[in-house]
Amino acid sequence: MTNLIPAFQKDQVFLADLEAARSRPDELHIWWLGQSGFLLQWQGRRLLFDPYLSDSLSVKYAKTDKPHVRMSELVIAPGQLTGIDVVTSSHNHTDHLDAETLLPLFGSNSDVQFVIPEANRAFVADRLKCDPDFPIGSNDGEITEVGGFTFHGVPAAHNEVERDEENLCKFMGFVVQLGPWMVYHSGDTLWYEGMVDLLRPYRIDVAFLPINGNKPERRVAGNLSAEEAARLGKEMGARLVIPHHYHLFEFNTEDPALFIRAAERYRTPYRVLRLGERWSGKKDSKGTVDY
Repeated sequence: MTNLIPAFQKDQVFLADLEAARSRPDELHIWWLGQSGFLLQWQGRRLLFDPYLSDSLSVKYAKTDKPHVRMSELVIAPGQLTGIDVVTSSHNHTDHLDAETLLPLFGSNSDVQFVIPEANRAFVADRLKCDPDFPIGSNDGEITEVGGFTFHGVPAAHNEVERDEENLCKFMGFVVQLGPWMVYHSGDTLWYEGMVDLLRPYRIDVAFLPINGNKPERRVAGNLSAEEAARLGKEMGARLVIPHHYHLFEFNTEDPALFIRAAERYRTPYRVLRLGERWSGKKDSKGTVDY
């Protein structure tokens, strides 16, 4: 793999930045780890959304008619991440539920808690060869306290809002409260009916939304387009939108410049992070956010 998009910071430099952020515990710190992976730190506690930190898919599909050619550098090997309190998997696709990422991560974080859609428990246990009781299950409309964070389960449409025979969501997003902050990780999703009305009351501070679009010729489930992500962020009233799900695989990506143009057109507050880059924000007593 040559000419990979370089990480803004990686390996020991990235780890040093994580530790440096501990000196500012009253700020929310966010790092993008690539694809849909985000690491959040608040008051010294760490939440890791949907990490994919391996080359398992590139290896799996290397000799097929759908090669997953990596575009960007790996920010950090999963086994090097320590101090992680909570990890999520929003659905069962490998770039959101990767054994080669999660098993080393769990090995380096013995007390970590793992949040998944309840509908996926058996699948997750089989893929990770873990105790079926280990993951913490969530469903849409449920509120779950995990590791000092409050999780609100919301549906995701990838490509539909799909439920099992017990009416449990197989694809989910999570609205998470971290102190005074409300963040929304969409998982993988299209825009579905009622989505804006569902999300607006949460008064989202930071929304992580996919931008790679929905193109049937890719033969994979789709996501919001760059334009839709910018518009959804505006309509839900998010104070900041950070795009994700691009620049990992050549066949399934998008140019973030399209999102930037759409966000500026809709006047959607946004920040495009580079790989391994940190965003930090602070709220005052009135709830005003300082970026």
